[in-house]
This record gives sequence, C-alpha cells and structure tokens, in this order.
Amino acid sequence: METSSQLELRNTKTEQTFASSQDEPFPVGPSNREEAMMLAHHFHANAVVRAMDTDQLKGLTSSEAKERLSIYGTNELSGGESVSVLGILINQIANAMTLVLIIAMIVSLAIQSWIEGGVIGGVVGINVFVGFFQEFSAEKTMNSLRSLASPTAQVVRNGNSETISATDVVPGDIIELSTGDTVPADCRILDAMNFETDEALLTGESVPVAKDHTRVFPPTGPEQDEIGIGDRLNMAYTSSSVSKGRATVVVTSTGMRTEIGKIAEALQGASQGRKIRQVKRNAYGKARPHRYVEAGALTLWDHLLAFLGVTVGTPLQIRLSKLALLLFVIAVIFAIIVFAANNWHDKEVIIYAVATGVSMIPASLTAVLTITMAMGSRAMVRRHVIVRKLESLEALGSITDICSDKTGTLTQGKMIVKKAWLPAVGHLSVSENNEPFNPTISKVEVQDETPTLVAADGKAEGITTQTRFAPLLDFVTVASICNLAKVFYDEENGQWNAHGDPTECALQTFSCRFGMGSKELILDEDDELSTGEWRLVAEYPFDSTVKRMAVTYSNTRSGLCHSLMKGAVEHVLNACKDVQTESGCEPLSDSLHSSIIEHMENLAKQGLRVLALAHRTLGDSEIAQGAGLPREKVETQMTFLGLAGIYDPPRAESRDAVMTCHGAGIEVHMLTGDHPGTARAIAEQVSIVPPLAELQARYSPDVIDGLVMTATQFDRLSDEQVDRLPVLPLVIARCAPQTKVRMIEALHRRRRFCAMTGDGVNDSPSLKLSDVGIAMGQAGSDVAKDASDIVLTDDNFASIGNAIEEGRRMFSNIQKFVLHLLAQNVAQACVLLIGLAFKDNRSISVYPLSPVEILYVIMVTSGFPAMGLGMELPSRDVMKQKPNTSRLGIFSLEMLGDLLAYGLWMSALCLATFSLIVYRWNGGDLGMDCNDDYNDSCEVVFKARGSTFVVITWFSLFLAWEVTNMRRSFFAMGNDAHWYNQWLVDTWKNKFLFACVVAGFFSVFPILYIPGLNHIVFLHKGPDGWMWGIIFIATLLFFVGVETWKMGKRFTLRRLDHRARTNMSELRISEKDEAKGDTAA
Repeated sequence: METSSQLELRNTKTEQTFASSQDEPFPVGPSNREEAMMLAHHFHANAVVRAMDTDQLKGLTSSEAKERLSIYGTNELSGGESVSVLGILINQIANAMTLVLIIAMIVSLAIQSWIEGGVIGGVVGINVFVGFFQEFSAEKTMNSLRSLASPTAQVVRNGNSETISATDVVPGDIIELSTGDTVPADCRILDAMNFETDEALLTGESVPVAKDHTRVFPPTGPEQDEIGIGDRLNMAYTSSSVSKGRATVVVTSTGMRTEIGKIAEALQGASQGRKIRQVKRNAYGKARPHRYVEAGALTLWDHLLAFLGVTVGTPLQIRLSKLALLLFVIAVIFAIIVFAANNWHDKEVIIYAVATGVSMIPASLTAVLTITMAMGSRAMVRRHVIVRKLESLEALGSITDICSDKTGTLTQGKMIVKKAWLPAVGHLSVSENNEPFNPTISKVEVQDETPTLVAADGKAEGITTQTRFAPLLDFVTVASICNLAKVFYDEENGQWNAHGDPTECALQTFSCRFGMGSKELILDEDDELSTGEWRLVAEYPFDSTVKRMAVTYSNTRSGLCHSLMKGAVEHVLNACKDVQTESGCEPLSDSLHSSIIEHMENLAKQGLRVLALAHRTLGDSEIAQGAGLPREKVETQMTFLGLAGIYDPPRAESRDAVMTCHGAGIEVHMLTGDHPGTARAIAEQVSIVPPLAELQARYSPDVIDGLVMTATQFDRLSDEQVDRLPVLPLVIARCAPQTKVRMIEALHRRRRFCAMTGDGVNDSPSLKLSDVGIAMGQAGSDVAKDASDIVLTDDNFASIGNAIEEGRRMFSNIQKFVLHLLAQNVAQACVLLIGLAFKDNRSISVYPLSPVEILYVIMVTSGFPAMGLGMELPSRDVMKQKPNTSRLGIFSLEMLGDLLAYGLWMSALCLATFSLIVYRWNGGDLGMDCNDDYNDSCEVVFKARGSTFVVITWFSLFLAWEVTNMRRSFFAMGNDAHWYNQWLVDTWKNKFLFACVVAGFFSVFPILYIPGLNHIVFLHKGPDGWMWGIIFIATLLFFVGVETWKMGKRFTLRRLDHRARTNMSELRISEKDEAKGDTAA
C-alpha cells in the first residue's frame, strides 16, 4: 500500500512527464488555499492538495472539517428571498383599486353609514383574501419543487471512508466518486480510472465528458484568457453525475462559491435590482447637497410607483395598475363634482359622493383576474405545465419567438442506433418509434433496391451463417458484448429501461432488436438456465487517449477466443488490417479506407454520431496469457466490421408542435450545445429549418448561411451586425450561456416577445432575461426552476404549444371580462353623474342607484359572470391567429370602442327607466331624505330605483353573453343548431356562465320584495306591475342596441378589409406592369 509521500512522488513524476510530453510550461503551485479554491484547474493535483492543507490518503481530521465548516458554511445554495406572509399581504393591498375601496369604507364608517361601510369592507376582504391565498399557494408550490441535488457523499476523514450529508462537505475533503454518484461540490480530480461525468445541467453538453486528471489549464494568449468550464477536464462540478468509471477528488469550492452557486448568486442579485438611486456627481466625483435630496426623492418616488404596481409586473399588470390610478383620479373628481353640485351639503351628499366614486372602480376585477388565472394554472397542470407565476399566463399569449434547447425537449433525450453500414451487407436503417429502449417495436431493414427485413419484434429475421447476412451476426455480437450497458423490461412500471453509458445503451438496444442482447449471449455461471456461449476474459475500458474500448471473450461452443472493439472511426481503423466484405476478408487498402471515411461523413452529415466496430480471433499464445494480455496486443490486427450511426431522435410530437407554432405566427429557434451537423439534422426533421433544397429555391445564400450558426460565429458579431441580419439564426450550435443571453437581447431589440426553455444551471441567466422562462421539470436543475416562470413536467416541446394555447385563451378571456366589468362601471358612473340633475325639494341630488346596489352589481352580477367569461373555451382558430403584439395589450381600439358604446347605451336606458317612472307617470316627486332611509314620500323614488336596479343587473348579465364574441351576433355565434335555438346551444357550452346569468336574473326578485332587505339595505322597493313593462322594453332595447353596434362593426370591418385587398391587388398589378416595362426596355 502506498504512503502519502510515495503517492505524492508518483503524482509529481506523472505530471512532470505529461507536462514535458505536451510541451506545456510546468505551472507553479497555488500560493495559498484561496488561490487553490478559485483556480484549481490551473495547477497539478498534488500542488492543489498541498495548498488545501489536506492528505489524499487520510483526508481531513474531524476537528479540521468542523473548523472549515464554521469558516466556509454549509454546502448548500442560499434560497434568496423566502416566502413572506406580510409581503404577500401588502402586495394585495398595494393597488389603487383596493385603496379607493378602503378610503370609501373609512368615509362611510366615519359618517356612521354602517351598512355601506360594512359592505365595502366585505368587498375589500374578499379581494385581499383571494389574492393572498392564490399567491401564497403558488409560492408554497414552488418551494415544494425544490429537491436535494446530492443528499450524501463518500468522504475520507481520519484515514477512513465514511458517508456524510452533502451539506457537511467542506473545502479540502477527499471524496470517492463512482458510477451513478452525483458530485456534491466543485472538485479537482486527483486520480481517475475511465472517469466520465454528465455536465449537461451546467454546460449543456449532451454527451458525457471524459476527464483527465493529469491535465492543467493555465490562462492562455496575450489576454490571459481562461478556458471554458466545459473544457476543464481536470475538474468535476456540483450536480454533475458520474456516468462511467471512478475517481478520487479534493473539494475546492462549496455552497455559493461553486460555479452553480455563482450563477444562483448573480440571479438573486439581478432579481433584487437597484433599490436606491445613484447620486449625480460632477467630473471630480463631488456632489452638492441638493443632489442627495434629489436622489432621495427619486428613490421614494420609485418605491411609491413600485408599491402601486405601475413600474413592476407584466404589461397587463402595469396597464391595470395605471388604469386603477386613472380611475382613482376620476373617482375623486366625480366626488368633487357631487359635492359642488350639492353645495357641499350634509351626510347624504357624502354618501352620494362615495357611491359615485365606487361606481368607477371595478372592485371585483382583482379577485376575478386572480381566480381566473388560478383556474388557468390548474388547467395547465393537466397539460403537463406548472405555473410558477400567475402573470406569466398573460405573457404566454403574446409570445412571438421560442428559443428551445434540443436534448430532451425537442428530442427524446435517449440515444438510439438510427443507421448502420457494413461493407459486407450494405446500409441498415431502424424504423422510428417513441420508446427508444423498447427493442420489440422497431424494424431493422437492409436498404437494397427492395428493403429486406432482418429484425422485427425483438428477434432476427432470416439471418443465418448460410445467408449473405451472416457478417451481420458478427457486427451485432460486437455491439452486444463489447458493451457494459443493460436493457431490461421493468414489470413494475410496465416499460423498457436501460442503464449505462448513453452510447452503449443505444448499441445494446440495437442488439436486442435481433434477440442478441448481452443477457442472451453472455454465459451466466450462476444461472443453470443460461444459454449464453460467451465468457468474459478481460476488459480494456474506454480510454480518452485512444478513444476506443476492447474486450476479450472465449466462446464455449467453438473453443476460440476473440478480441472485440468499438470506438471512434479513425482510431478503430488504426488498429485494423482487414475489412470484412461480401467476398470475405480483404486487406485494408487506401480505397477501402477512403470508402469507409466517405460513409462515415455521410452518416455524420445526417446528424449521427458514428462509431466503428471490429473484431479478430486470438492466437494460441495470446489465449495462454488470458487477462494478462497487454492492451496494445489486443488492439491490433483487427478486422473492420462496419459503422453504427447513433443519435438522439426527435420526439414523435415535436414536428407537429413546431408546425403548430409556425401556423400561430411563432418562430422557433434551437439553441443547443451539440455539434452543428447534428443540430441542423434535427432542426430539419422537426421543421425548424426547411430542407436545403427548399431554402436554395426561396432565399439568397447570405440568408441561408445565417439560419444555422455556431456560437463562435454568432458571438463574433457585434450587436449592430446582429441587428443587420435579415433574420436571426434559427439554429445556434455549440451554444454557451452568454450566447443565449445575446440571442434574447437581439430579439428584444427587434421588439419580439420571447420564451426561453432550459434545464441546466447554464440556462438560468437566459431564463431570467426572457419574457417567459420555461424550465424542465424532470431533467431541470433547481437553479433553472427558480429562474423560470413555468415548468414543464414532461420536458416536452409539445407542452409549450399547449401552454401558449392556454395563454392565448386566457388573454382573450381576460379581454372579454375586463370589457364586461369596465362597461358596467361606465354605465354606473354615467347614471350617477347625470343623476345629479335629479334633485328633491331641498336641492339635494337623489341617486338613481344606491351604494349597496352598485356594489351588488359590481361584485355579484358582474363578478360571477366575469369569472364565467374566464372559463370560455378557446376559439377553433386560436393557434392560427398571429400573436398579439400591440402596445395597448388587451385595451385594443375595438375594445375601447365597445366599452364606451355598451356603457353609454346601458346608462341611457337606465336613466330612461328612472325618468319615465318618476316624471312621466308620477309627477316628478322625488320625496325627502330618500338617500338615507325610507319614508312615505320616497315611495316613487324607491320603486324607480328598484326598476333601475333590475335593468342594470339584467344588462350586466346579458352583456356577459354578448361579449363572448366581440363581433358575431349573440343569436348566431355558432352554426351547429337551428336559427331559433342557436343562442341556447351556444350559451349552454359554458355551463358556469349560463348558471351565473340565470341565477342572477332571478336573484333580483328576493332582493326587491323581501321586507327589510329591500328598503333598509338596498334602499329600493319592488316595481309595480306596469313598471315591469318598462323594464322588459328596456331589456329588449339593450339587445337591439348591442346587436346594431356589432352589425355596424361587421359592415365597417368588411369594407376596410375589401378596400385593403383591392389596394393590394392594384399594387401587384402595377408591379407586374413595371416588370413587363423593364423587360421590354
């Protein structure tokens, strides 16, 4: 057993030998522990161990580990800002709509108007409770998504190997890693054997990285540039998983000092943003006193605007906050107008002013919006999407570009053998399937003039030693047993799985398609029923220096021993002397070598990773050496068998999902860490990039060249050069985190609204910067999930399309119920303002609607139907419409016109109802003190007020049905029923809305006729019989007016559309005439 000094001496000799062989300068060791922690990849392993004050064999002592834990803290990422109950509660109160209601409540209670104050207080409580509950639940749900990346670690302490919690790992710890482990911290590799790690979460590289502990990576070039994280082969990073081999490492960084921690810290800092305005200084760095006052005032102003929500949030949230402030100002102005019209007179005027102010506030909007979005988020869950931030639902409806990762999102994230080529047989192809490890559902065919089936249903078809396909048996045998992967059927889950290196899993599955998996071929000494005939003699694992793997097996049936090999094509060919052809073994001539390379390049152009397979029979002298046969003897004089083309296949649904996005006016970009050839091939298969022939027919070479780039090409361009590109790249290969950030910035400069998908820590900055960050739920890192807005539970690109469809449905529905609520507010405000003209004998204005009536209409007969509008199903062409990119958002010109038209028409009918009852048939007697309580002189006013309450309630309910389609007639929205009952069929489709309208329609009767409830709480009485005639006529006129407005819109829009088409046709004709003139000239 080696001592510490012997181990250090061996490492030093190895490193010096390697450094001299590589012609690299031997770097000086780190001067202290901090330098070793920050720059461990610069130095050799033994130098790092010395600087870290540790021992490779004995590790740290318990006391040293405890001391370092107190210095460096626990090995975990800080979670940033935690869920604050008080903060969430303040957010619900901090909007102008709620503040107006609170002020109205305080004023009502101050003048002892207990009923009005209590009702307004109830409205405030409902809004705050609903918003608080939904936001608090959303935060708790995301906290539950956090998972431990590495719960335990195998460390060496006090000379013994022990298992500890990963959070207790400290810098200087010696850790032993093996296949399947998760790296618990950033580490410098000290010793390794066939060691590979999967760093996809950190670097985006889809293929495991082979590590080399003898390498060093000091700064290079005149600028002393640091090598990228993905190329530091002597390091292992937090959350990487060991895919092959074993290693001994020393911990250099833990917690927030790891590479993942640095990204998490940057994200937390970015999310907090600037809290204080900077003080303006002169050229000498001096600042006068008034500059400090200015900075302080601006900081307070920033915090006030943020508190009111007009500078933070999504476009819809900001617009609604600005709308709330505008309505607040209007409410104050209306209250002043009420006071001025009544000479600033007594308590009744104050109540009227409160009622007028409240009438301009859509009090139920906050609750309806929150509940609707919460229901939308639950609908998303059924479509494999978890919504972290409710406001992202609104943003999804405006997406114009999706920047997607490739591995696991557009593709299945699992490697398969797609094609193969054998000089003795020809080309083989494997049929597509959506279960990459299931060997029973794909067919393998030899691509002759007529394809010949050679494998199906998990067994070979027509392959024997007597057919021309006999060489295929040798090829499949090498793929099967020169392989450490296992393919098996999991009866518990009812699906096929594979364990091992992704490439070996692909080859093992390919072998199983012929019924020749390693389980069938290799003899199991412990299983009496085993029918295998191959017994392992020795294994020579994959080595990054020779880029191949070899094994030796004895065949119990023939008594011969064989050497089998697979690896990179050039490296395998270097070990071959023969090629197996149709006519037998032929020497590896230059022409055969060129043919093999040509076939390799053809497979590579299709995006396939190409491996070569070879074998030979061992001689007697070699057999006698058994497992002691040197590797250089095994890997020589080989016979080349063929090539296997492996790739990560697209998901079956990816192409349709991309085509759906294109139909919806959404551009899809692929940003991947993979090879450009692979990226382009997959992009063509899923229709992100059209086939090259189609591109050449439609676009110039400059445009074609810019559609697919590498990260190096894209990053070399300045921002100005990127902005001058005709189109931004559809595919960027070898993508780095900064490249993704630059892509999003370029899209934003073009006023595009983009979504970004990602799973790794390296994706987190771009997820944070994008308008909608989409993290992967299965393969995603915790940091990526924390930076995202939504999480895909199935890591499937098709789910993004589902999310956008749901987002567009939500956007359309939000527009509908905001129109419904605000039109109602316009109607109520106009009724009360114009109603100032209705004055009693004391010259006090008598309101046509009481405050409680107004709140009932706002919260009940408007609120519940508005919720029903939020449940409307998407239109059939929702994913064929272009994204909504208007700066006005939901407040389009058409919507604003509808709002005014419907609001003014409803107010006119309400005022007409009140005026006809009071003035036409009752002499205009407005009684005395009818704003406060009931007396005999108020009989007519109370009945007129009750009639007005009925019509505005019914208008509100029926308007909800009318706005389900902003242009089509309420009586002919669909075409799946007769003309006389089409409206009933259409309204029944949304059963919640139907129930709200029907229930609201009949709810007016108990409110009108229950004693006490009517004249004490609502300050009205039930209309007489003849008054109901006026009510029904007004309701009929409401439908006539709305339908007439819609008809006018349809007529106008058709005229405008016809005019636009005519102009376009004339323009095309003139262009053709000009072209003919140029040709004649």
